[in-house]
Amino acid sequence: MHRSRVYALLIDAPEAEAARAAEFWSAALGVSTRSHPAEPQFIGLHEALPGLVAAVQAVDDVPRFHLDIETDDVPAETARLIGLGATEVSQWLECRVLRAPGGHLLCVLPVESPPELFAAEARTWS
Repeated sequence: MHRSRVYALLIDAPEAEAARAAEFWSAALGVSTRSHPAEPQFIGLHEALPGLVAAVQAVDDVPRFHLDIETDDVPAETARLIGLGATEVSQWLECRVLRAPGGHLLCVLPVESPPELFAAEARTWS
């Protein structure tokens, strides 16, 4: 048995456009941006989606949106999603990148939320 929840909505933008995209989404949503020196590819959109992380991510690919799903068991959640029809694309650090039916990307990652938030909002899977 494991648990998981949607953790983040990422707005993927080509590297050359990421700063401009973050400025746009910040103004469009009326929120401030936050960067973290340890993860310069992410520009957070503070409080854009209450309870979720929202950020612009600089990518070396096409613009798109993707979800991050956090879990207390990355292999089990990855297997569950593959069983539902996703395919594994790659692995980045502890994260698994999957492609859902329809072509959308999603990432499965270890729990990043505060423990009390994860405990309150995660769904349990058998």
